[in-house]
Amino acid sequence: MTEIRNSLDTLATVIETLQSAPIQRVEILDRELSGNKIHGGLITSFSSTGITDEATSNVLVVRDDGIHISVLHTNTINNPVTVKGDLTVEGTVHATRMHVDELTADIRTERSEPLAFIGRNDNVAYGQGLIWPGGDYTKQFMLMQGPDRFFATESVDLLNEKSYMINGTPVLTHNALGRSVVSSNLRSVGTLETLAIEQSLVVDNFLHYNANTQTLGLGTETPSGTFGIASWDHEFIITGTDERKFKLGTYTSGALEIITDDTPRISISTIGTVTLHNKVIMEEKLGIGVRNFSSDADITTAGPVRFQDKKFEVGSDKPVTGNYVKGDIVWNTLPTPTGYVGWICIRGGTPGEWKPFGQIAA
Repeated sequence: MTEIRNSLDTLATVIETLQSAPIQRVEILDRELSGNKIHGGLITSFSSTGITDEATSNVLVVRDDGIHISVLHTNTINNPVTVKGDLTVEGTVHATRMHVDELTADIRTERSEPLAFIGRNDNVAYGQGLIWPGGDYTKQFMLMQGPDRFFATESVDLLNEKSYMINGTPVLTHNALGRSVVSSNLRSVGTLETLAIEQSLVVDNFLHYNANTQTLGLGTETPSGTFGIASWDHEFIITGTDERKFKLGTYTSGALEIITDDTPRISISTIGTVTLHNKVIMEEKLGIGVRNFSSDADITTAGPVRFQDKKFEVGSDKPVTGNYVKGDIVWNTLPTPTGYVGWICIRGGTPGEWKPFGQIAA
């Protein structure tokens, strides 16, 4: 027991001596401490040539599956990056080129360059464009070929007062065709207010207007006058003449009738015989066979007249030739005192038997 007690006293004396002795610090020279000498523990205010640790909490963890970090501050990523999860960008994305397999967006998209559809192997991107899936069918606005054209499954509705243009020229508005539209295959139109035609016109292969000859034909492509109506083998025309006159009538040997109430009033036969039907009223003088006649007589004729089958003519003596009937009269053109007014046929024949009548006083 005495030995144990003495040993403990000696140990206590040694401990008191060590506690009272000054602490000698170990000097570690630069690049002298190996990483193999460090395991665990907390290193504060760590700094190296490429790393400065100013964190007050744990922000970076390195595990076998990779680096785990909450917030990354960086200016440039030089190598390609693969993001296998979702990526949320709260700022602005500037990309020189972007390729996506599927794009869904509910926000406004602003572009400073046109939207381009690129075909494979530098070919034209036929069959590409805009599509709207869903509903009864997929709505499309696509580029098609054979010939090259844009194909749309829906109607195109322009704002009022806007127009379709070709090379900057309006060709169609909501109520008018452009002035550059000069050819059309219209089959039906509404009510026309005005119609101006500068070239030839054909309507139902019946109405023909020839702009070169300035003629209009109905039922004929080559009217015989300025205006012509053709039916089977005859034609009615209206045209001007070189004598500053107008003529109208049948150009062929067909007869002509002027009607009212679908009833002939004036008929002209193929040989020129004029027949006046019903009553004829002459409000001015009538001349027959004369070009210039006096206006002091209502009827002026250059030859004999006949009414109620009696012939009246003038002469200086009774007839010696010609066929006459009883009652015909020849008026004396050279009346003299004690002479006669004329001669009357008392028996028909060639020339028949004649007697003077109406002795003139001396």
